[in-house]
Amino acid sequence: MKIWDLPTRLYHWLQAGLFIGLIITGYNGEGPHIQLGLGLLSLITWRITWGFIGSDTSRFKQFIRSPKVIMQYLRGQSDETPGHNPAGGWMVVGLLLCLFLQCISGLAIAGFADNLPLAEVWLTDWLYDGFYIIHDALFYLLPALIFFHVAAIIGYKLRDKPLVLAMITGYQAKSVTLPLYFGSNLKALLVLIVAVLVTMAIVALS
Repeated sequence: MKIWDLPTRLYHWLQAGLFIGLIITGYNGEGPHIQLGLGLLSLITWRITWGFIGSDTSRFKQFIRSPKVIMQYLRGQSDETPGHNPAGGWMVVGLLLCLFLQCISGLAIAGFADNLPLAEVWLTDWLYDGFYIIHDALFYLLPALIFFHVAAIIGYKLRDKPLVLAMITGYQAKSVTLPLYFGSNLKALLVLIVAVLVTMAIVALS
Protein backbone atom coordinates (compact mmCIF):
# COMPACT_ATOMS: atom_id res chain seq x y z
CA MET A 1 0.00 0.00 0.00
CA LYS A 2 1.04 3.62 -0.47
CA ILE A 3 2.76 5.05 2.61
CA TRP A 4 4.82 8.08 1.55
CA ASP A 5 3.84 10.91 -0.73
CA LEU A 6 6.19 12.32 -3.38
CA PRO A 7 7.03 15.56 -1.46
CA THR A 8 8.16 13.64 1.64
CA ARG A 9 10.31 11.31 -0.45
CA LEU A 10 11.87 14.19 -2.38
CA TYR A 11 12.60 16.03 0.86
CA HIS A 12 14.27 12.96 2.35
CA TRP A 13 16.72 12.43 -0.51
CA LEU A 14 17.39 16.11 -1.14
CA GLN A 15 18.13 16.56 2.55
CA ALA A 16 20.52 13.59 2.47
CA GLY A 17 22.36 15.05 -0.53
CA LEU A 18 22.62 18.54 0.95
CA PHE A 19 23.76 17.15 4.30
CA ILE A 20 26.60 15.24 2.66
CA GLY A 21 27.60 18.36 0.76
CA LEU A 22 27.51 20.45 3.94
CA ILE A 23 29.64 17.94 5.84
CA ILE A 24 32.26 17.91 3.06
CA THR A 25 32.37 21.68 2.58
CA GLY A 26 32.23 22.33 6.32
CA TYR A 27 35.11 19.97 6.99
CA ASN A 28 37.53 21.34 4.38
CA GLY A 29 36.34 24.95 4.60
CA GLU A 30 35.88 25.21 0.83
CA GLY A 31 33.00 25.17 -1.61
CA PRO A 32 29.42 26.49 -1.50
CA HIS A 33 28.85 25.78 2.19
CA ILE A 34 26.65 28.82 2.80
CA GLN A 35 24.62 28.26 -0.36
CA LEU A 36 24.01 24.62 0.59
CA GLY A 37 22.96 25.77 4.06
CA LEU A 38 20.42 28.18 2.58
CA GLY A 39 19.07 25.38 0.43
CA LEU A 40 18.76 23.12 3.47
CA LEU A 41 16.97 25.86 5.40
CA SER A 42 14.40 26.11 2.61
CA LEU A 43 13.91 22.35 2.66
CA ILE A 44 13.49 22.23 6.44
CA THR A 45 10.98 25.08 6.36
CA TRP A 46 9.11 23.14 3.69
CA ARG A 47 9.16 19.91 5.70
CA ILE A 48 8.08 21.52 8.96
CA THR A 49 5.14 23.21 7.23
CA TRP A 50 4.24 19.96 5.47
CA GLY A 51 4.29 18.31 8.89
CA PHE A 52 1.19 20.32 9.79
CA ILE A 53 -0.75 20.53 6.51
CA GLY A 54 0.58 17.62 4.47
CA SER A 55 -0.28 13.96 4.08
CA ASP A 56 -1.32 11.82 7.04
CA THR A 57 1.98 9.92 7.30
CA SER A 58 3.94 13.19 7.03
CA ARG A 59 2.14 15.01 9.84
CA PHE A 60 3.79 15.33 13.22
CA LYS A 61 0.58 14.46 15.04
CA GLN A 62 0.67 11.05 13.35
CA PHE A 63 4.10 9.98 14.60
CA ILE A 64 4.89 12.03 17.73
CA ARG A 65 3.95 9.71 20.57
CA SER A 66 4.30 9.68 24.34
CA PRO A 67 7.20 7.90 26.10
CA LYS A 68 4.72 5.24 27.26
CA VAL A 69 3.74 4.42 23.68
CA ILE A 70 7.40 4.31 22.67
CA MET A 71 8.21 1.81 25.41
CA GLN A 72 5.22 -0.31 24.44
CA TYR A 73 6.42 -0.31 20.84
CA LEU A 74 9.98 -1.27 21.79
CA ARG A 75 8.59 -4.14 23.86
CA GLY A 76 6.45 -5.31 20.95
CA GLN A 77 3.24 -4.51 22.82
CA SER A 78 1.68 -2.18 20.25
CA ASP A 79 0.45 -2.62 16.70
CA GLU A 80 2.38 -1.10 13.81
CA THR A 81 0.92 1.94 12.15
CA PRO A 82 1.63 3.25 8.64
CA GLY A 83 4.49 5.72 8.40
CA HIS A 84 7.03 6.37 11.14
CA ASN A 85 6.93 4.13 14.17
CA PRO A 86 6.85 5.81 17.64
CA ALA A 87 10.61 5.59 18.12
CA GLY A 88 11.45 6.61 14.56
CA GLY A 89 9.07 9.54 14.80
CA TRP A 90 11.11 11.13 17.56
CA MET A 91 14.28 10.52 15.55
CA VAL A 92 12.72 12.52 12.72
CA VAL A 93 11.86 15.35 15.12
CA GLY A 94 15.36 15.29 16.59
CA LEU A 95 17.02 15.42 13.19
CA LEU A 96 14.76 18.25 12.01
CA LEU A 97 15.41 20.25 15.16
CA CYS A 98 19.17 19.75 15.00
CA LEU A 99 19.33 20.57 11.28
CA PHE A 100 17.22 23.69 11.83
CA LEU A 101 19.46 24.86 14.68
CA GLN A 102 22.51 24.13 12.55
CA CYS A 103 21.13 26.27 9.73
CA ILE A 104 20.14 29.17 12.02
CA SER A 105 23.45 29.16 13.89
CA GLY A 106 25.37 28.90 10.62
CA LEU A 107 23.53 31.86 9.11
CA ALA A 108 24.21 33.92 12.25
CA ILE A 109 27.92 33.05 12.15
CA ALA A 110 28.04 33.94 8.44
CA GLY A 111 26.65 37.40 9.23
CA PHE A 112 23.10 37.00 7.94
CA ALA A 113 21.69 38.28 11.24
CA ASP A 114 23.80 41.42 11.43
CA ASN A 115 21.29 43.67 9.66
CA LEU A 116 18.09 42.25 11.10
CA PRO A 117 15.84 44.66 13.05
CA LEU A 118 17.39 45.69 16.40
CA ALA A 119 20.36 43.38 15.81
CA GLU A 120 22.60 45.85 17.63
CA VAL A 121 20.50 45.17 20.75
CA TRP A 122 19.91 41.43 20.79
CA LEU A 123 22.87 40.11 18.73
CA THR A 124 25.40 40.37 21.53
CA ASP A 125 28.88 38.86 21.63
CA TRP A 126 27.80 36.12 24.02
CA LEU A 127 24.88 35.20 21.74
CA TYR A 128 27.21 35.07 18.75
CA ASP A 129 29.56 32.84 20.74
CA GLY A 130 26.56 30.66 21.61
CA PHE A 131 25.71 30.27 17.93
CA TYR A 132 29.29 29.21 17.24
CA ILE A 133 29.23 26.64 20.07
CA ILE A 134 25.91 25.22 18.82
CA HIS A 135 27.14 25.04 15.23
CA ASP A 136 30.36 23.32 16.26
CA ALA A 137 28.63 20.84 18.59
CA LEU A 138 26.01 19.88 16.00
CA PHE A 139 28.78 19.30 13.47
CA TYR A 140 29.67 16.24 15.56
CA LEU A 141 26.22 15.36 16.90
CA LEU A 142 24.41 15.20 13.56
CA PRO A 143 26.66 12.49 12.04
CA ALA A 144 26.08 10.43 15.21
CA LEU A 145 22.31 10.78 14.81
CA ILE A 146 22.60 9.84 11.14
CA PHE A 147 24.64 6.77 12.15
CA PHE A 148 21.88 5.58 14.50
CA HIS A 149 19.30 6.34 11.83
CA VAL A 150 21.13 4.24 9.24
CA ALA A 151 21.75 1.48 11.79
CA ALA A 152 18.00 1.31 12.50
CA ILE A 153 17.28 1.10 8.77
CA ILE A 154 19.73 -1.78 8.42
CA GLY A 155 18.13 -3.49 11.41
CA TYR A 156 14.68 -3.25 9.83
CA LYS A 157 16.10 -4.53 6.54
CA LEU A 158 17.40 -7.63 8.33
CA ARG A 159 13.85 -8.10 9.63
CA ASP A 160 12.50 -8.00 6.05
CA LYS A 161 11.23 -4.42 6.35
CA PRO A 162 12.83 -2.52 3.44
CA LEU A 163 12.42 1.07 4.63
CA VAL A 164 14.75 2.50 1.97
CA LEU A 165 12.75 0.94 -0.85
CA ALA A 166 9.56 2.37 0.63
CA MET A 167 11.12 5.84 0.72
CA ILE A 168 11.97 5.45 -2.97
CA THR A 169 8.73 3.98 -4.28
CA GLY A 170 6.32 5.29 -1.63
CA TYR A 171 4.87 1.82 -1.12
CA GLN A 172 5.30 -0.69 1.68
CA ALA A 173 3.77 -4.04 2.58
CA LYS A 174 1.33 -2.84 5.23
CA SER A 175 -2.40 -3.17 5.74
CA VAL A 176 -4.53 -0.57 7.49
CA THR A 177 -8.24 -0.39 8.11
CA LEU A 178 -8.55 3.37 7.63
CA PRO A 179 -7.77 5.20 4.36
CA LEU A 180 -4.82 7.58 4.36
CA TYR A 181 -5.02 11.17 3.17
CA PHE A 182 -2.32 12.33 0.78
CA GLY A 183 -1.80 16.03 0.07
CA SER A 184 -1.56 17.10 -3.55
CA ASN A 185 1.81 17.67 -5.20
CA LEU A 186 0.66 21.13 -6.28
CA LYS A 187 -0.01 22.05 -2.67
CA ALA A 188 3.44 20.83 -1.70
CA LEU A 189 5.01 22.82 -4.55
CA LEU A 190 3.31 26.00 -3.38
CA VAL A 191 4.58 25.41 0.16
CA LEU A 192 8.09 24.87 -1.21
CA ILE A 193 7.91 28.13 -3.17
CA VAL A 194 6.88 29.98 -0.01
CA ALA A 195 9.74 28.34 1.92
CA VAL A 196 12.24 29.45 -0.73
CA LEU A 197 10.80 32.99 -0.66
CA VAL A 198 11.26 33.08 3.11
CA THR A 199 14.91 32.12 2.69
CA MET A 200 15.35 34.73 -0.03
CA ALA A 201 13.83 37.34 2.28
CA ILE A 202 16.37 36.44 4.97
CA VAL A 203 19.18 36.88 2.47
CA ALA A 204 17.72 40.18 1.21
CA LEU A 205 17.46 41.56 4.76
CA SER A 206 20.97 40.53 5.73
